[in-house]
Amino acid sequence: MLEAPHYSSAGARRDAGFALPDDVFDGTVNEPVLHQAVKVFLNNQRQGTAATKTRSFVSGGNQKPWKQKGTGRARQGSTRAPHWRGGGTVFGPQPRDYRTEIPRKVKQLARKSALNARAREGALHVVERFAFRKPKTAQLAALLASLELEGRKALVLTAGTNSNVYLSGRNLPTVEVLPYAEASAYDILWSDAVVVEEGALTGVMPEPLPEEPEAEDTPKAPKAKRAAPPKAPKAAKPAKAKAAKKSAAKPSAKAKAAKKTTAKKAAGKPAKKAAPKKKKGGK
Repeated sequence: MLEAPHYSSAGARRDAGFALPDDVFDGTVNEPVLHQAVKVFLNNQRQGTAATKTRSFVSGGNQKPWKQKGTGRARQGSTRAPHWRGGGTVFGPQPRDYRTEIPRKVKQLARKSALNARAREGALHVVERFAFRKPKTAQLAALLASLELEGRKALVLTAGTNSNVYLSGRNLPTVEVLPYAEASAYDILWSDAVVVEEGALTGVMPEPLPEEPEAEDTPKAPKAKRAAPPKAPKAAKPAKAKAAKKSAAKPSAKAKAAKKTTAKKAAGKPAKKAAPKKKKGGK
């Protein structure tokens, strides 16, 4: 049975080692399968966009550089032939798909062999849990320093998805954070040491951390209000102007009477006829 050094969440080493599960850590390392898995992984990372020009794609060379006979030199048909400087390339790379497939069981065997290789070397460390209430790079760096992994390539495997640990290790160039189930054989072989959360090996997910108590808000001193600048006194208006405005606002009595008469005429009332004049002489 393989054992790995066991650490607390703060990085303190336990007296007893952690017994690794037998279904994965049986101590066998299949090197041909590891080679195949790494080769397939690297092939699948290639874009396959490299391209070279053959003699048919190189511009120029449309006529013979010299005549066929009589010069004493070898016959040449074009200056863009592969043996000429600036000519085409023979059997150069062309755009293609480098993707290769690997059986699922072979991939699982390669991953299992990579974990066994790190466990046999003593490069597998088990941490009780990653107690990260929020993303903090300094906390993860201090944990790796307590495991004596500072400056080395470390693969941190969490029990399930843990965004706080991932964001904490994103800024460290020599640290890669992945869920335990998503780590491939290449990822494990890339690292110098593997740090695994205990729950990923036992299958028991860690309980969520209790929330931090909120800090009591200290009363802030009230800000001193700025004194408003004194308003300038309004200039007194002359009395004559006030009287003129009042007189203009109030219509006179004559104007009111004229308005009433014009309103009556407009209403259609017949005007009174003037009395007939009396003739002289009593007639």
